[in-house]
Amino acid sequence: MSQIRVLLDESEIPTHWYNVVADMPNPPAPPLGPDGKPVGPEKMLAIFPPSLLEQEMSAERWIPIPDEVRSIYRLWRPSPLCRAERLEQALGTPAKIYYKYEGVSPAGSHKPNTAVPQAYYNKLHGLKRIATETGAGQWGSSMAFAGQMFGLEVRVYMVKVSYNQKPFRRSMMHTWGAEVFASPTTMTQAGRDALAIDPNTPGSLGIAISEAVEEAASRADTNYALGSVLNHVCLHQTIVGLEAKKQFARLGEYPDMVFACCGGGSNFAGVAFPFLADKASGKNVRLVAAEPTSCPTLTKGHYAYDFGDASGYTPLMLMYTLGHDFVPPGIHAGGLRYHGDSPLVSQLLKEGLIEAVGVPQLATFEAGVMFARAEGIIPAPESNHAVRACIDEALRCKQTGEPKTLFFNLSGHGHFDMASYDKYFSGELEDYAYPEEAIRAALNHLPKVAA
Repeated sequence: MSQIRVLLDESEIPTHWYNVVADMPNPPAPPLGPDGKPVGPEKMLAIFPPSLLEQEMSAERWIPIPDEVRSIYRLWRPSPLCRAERLEQALGTPAKIYYKYEGVSPAGSHKPNTAVPQAYYNKLHGLKRIATETGAGQWGSSMAFAGQMFGLEVRVYMVKVSYNQKPFRRSMMHTWGAEVFASPTTMTQAGRDALAIDPNTPGSLGIAISEAVEEAASRADTNYALGSVLNHVCLHQTIVGLEAKKQFARLGEYPDMVFACCGGGSNFAGVAFPFLADKASGKNVRLVAAEPTSCPTLTKGHYAYDFGDASGYTPLMLMYTLGHDFVPPGIHAGGLRYHGDSPLVSQLLKEGLIEAVGVPQLATFEAGVMFARAEGIIPAPESNHAVRACIDEALRCKQTGEPKTLFFNLSGHGHFDMASYDKYFSGELEDYAYPEEAIRAALNHLPKVAA
């Protein structure tokens, strides 16, 4: 029988994270203040520890992973690389399909890869508390877990629609000692403002970020932690792609295409950026970010400077955006409902080095069920976007006869998302393409800054 799982030894956990900035054709655009001038790291010391800000601004290719972080990584890393032979057979495709399974982490997703180092660096600098937000709950539960590892208190502002859709994510956060509140709340000015505009708002990641940043900025013992978008978060996630490259080398294989779902961008960055280093050296590999058609940041957004949150507390970042006051529909891939995207991912897309596709909600669940029935693992709704994009390419290979090697990141399991699957099976889910006029209206509110 052929090898279908590649397992690395604990000693093979990477010792350094990979910083894609070192291999980008052009340096990243700087964050800007309200006056349009670049914001230095000193302006963000109120909510981030110095070590993370150094990583945020770094152009060094390799950043050492602290031993304390690697020690906790050993609880689930290295994660397996798997060959989806049964899915290949079900599709009748000549393509080989591989996936990296990040659902083996304590929180069930890729998010602890950055939650652990963020907790470590905050503890190192004497912080007692973390304020953060979460969409689907994967980041919130990961930060709760990481806070427990380092003795930090954690408060999570959870987007209201997900707070109601995913009660067991809340239970996970409570089990690891975190406080969880449905955002928007009446505890912050940002929350009260959002409720004044719409008392029945489902919430958004932009609003929840505003609440967490506001709290962190108002307390000397508290810092803010973000689960995606920022450079240092993308950096930490590259452990996924670095392990995958070792595993493919052991097989004597190399992917023609790499797929990952994309909301804020850290999951895509984590698996794709290490392969981008090979692309920069002349390797022919396509890197594809898959996002919901209902929140089409990369595929229909505008490349412009915008706030990372709804209230304008964050610096302005040059990224693909739907507008910081964008409130997405309550689709069940809650981790992909963000108005913007990683500035690094956005710049690489703008420069044509990566690709992006939009996927409808029903097609993603169809793909997730197909994968589960072939391979046994039930993917998270977010991960289903990568599964769908990969299956679509495998079916194209069936038509053309191309024996491509396809690789996607299965970023998390769907064990706490079965209510979403129930709605799919009962026909209660529907596709939702965000209206062009609503996108144009949100973009009219972009800050007036020359990009």
